[in-house]
Amino acid sequence: MTKLHQLTATEAVAALRRKDVSPKDLVDASVSRIEAVDGKVNALPIRDFERALERACDPELAQMAPLHGLPIAVKDYNDVGGVRTTYGSPIYADHVPEHSDATVSMLESRGALPIAKSNVPEWAGGHTFNPVNGTTRNPWNLALSAGGSSGGSAAALASGQVSLATGNDLGGSLRTPASFNGIVGLRPGPGVVPRGKRLQAFDTLWVEGPMGRCVRDIALMLDAGAGAHPHDPYAFDAAGASFVDALEAADQPARIGFSANLGIVPMSREVAGVCKAAAVRLAETGVEVTDEAPDFSGALEGFQTLRAVLLATMMGPLLAEHRDRINPDIIKNVERGLHITPEQIFEAERARWQLFHRVSEFFETHDLLICPAVSVTPFPVETPFVTEIDGKPCETYIDWFAITFALTMTGCPVLSLPCGFTDAGMPVGLQIMGKPRGEAALLRAALRFEECLGVASGLPIDPRGDG
Repeated sequence: MTKLHQLTATEAVAALRRKDVSPKDLVDASVSRIEAVDGKVNALPIRDFERALERACDPELAQMAPLHGLPIAVKDYNDVGGVRTTYGSPIYADHVPEHSDATVSMLESRGALPIAKSNVPEWAGGHTFNPVNGTTRNPWNLALSAGGSSGGSAAALASGQVSLATGNDLGGSLRTPASFNGIVGLRPGPGVVPRGKRLQAFDTLWVEGPMGRCVRDIALMLDAGAGAHPHDPYAFDAAGASFVDALEAADQPARIGFSANLGIVPMSREVAGVCKAAAVRLAETGVEVTDEAPDFSGALEGFQTLRAVLLATMMGPLLAEHRDRINPDIIKNVERGLHITPEQIFEAERARWQLFHRVSEFFETHDLLICPAVSVTPFPVETPFVTEIDGKPCETYIDWFAITFALTMTGCPVLSLPCGFTDAGMPVGLQIMGKPRGEAALLRAALRFEECLGVASGLPIDPRGDG
């Protein structure tokens, strides 16, 4: 018999609509699962059980479509009103925001019940550890990293503590942990999901997005989270369109491009092999798979510049006041932004501008681009970041997820889908990039690919290995 924590979000919401279960039933099941497994994983260190149980008894929840009282985890970079929110920083260890941010308030207004905050790196990074709440471990192997910065969300999903979680993504913070934990994560295009006031309002590199255990759940959460909001100048309404309904449309991709490394990033031979095998399986379904890809020249350097400028914009004043309480790697990134020259910004913007038009030309002959979601397999939790890939040294501490931030520069929606496993049994994710504003078509294709590759049916798992 299927236990409540094993239900997908789609199945749980269907049960809520039928009144087979209540929001309190689902909260109780989530609390039990968290208490049973999170001592090993440390995915959800900040708990909000009493608030969730109180809200679960609100009779109006039943009318709040599309989630109707479904428990979710909220990444600790997002504010939940009345709940401790640390951003992984000792500066904010006791911070309790008065109001939920735009991302969370939108979900709450559509029936989401935040039940816990998911762990994050301190301010930013690809490995989830911080001095406030410790290290999150990968439930597939507790000795390994869950990735980051949405590592807590991804690990909580894989281990069945929740069925939906918020994520956000600048350089791969949603897609990398999705790959490491064998779950699905969507980086939508800018403006699809509203962002809170803490973020630079006119930035288009950092986006908020849904994380779940299967594609249908991602579409459901996107329906709940998308829309215009007064705190985000780019957020827009999708004219009443439902991403869940769009999954039923008949059109599917006819031609996709596959690249193991986009021609610009180092790549583990094992990861490349798993993704190549997945591409072959997709071709066997009748989709034409080519080895064509846009020219990503200048994307990595441009992203490094723009990321540094964004971090300096957001954190410059904080660095001036609290330098001794900020991770040295973050200090380096902020200081790089403070010393960026106008010429570097001009070059980065030109690189992004030119890349977008090359991508647009690619989509004249292709429906999707696919490539690995990360260049490495999960690494030991004691390692702060990857220093080499198959013996080739990394120049910076974020080089190992360059294949995600290259796609960030396009502004296109990108979904990370589990596509297979390494010899050691660790999941590997495939990035699928769709056309601008093409989230619905991307989700339809991802659903078909998910059915072909057959990884999602193995979730959730009980935590494994030594930790």
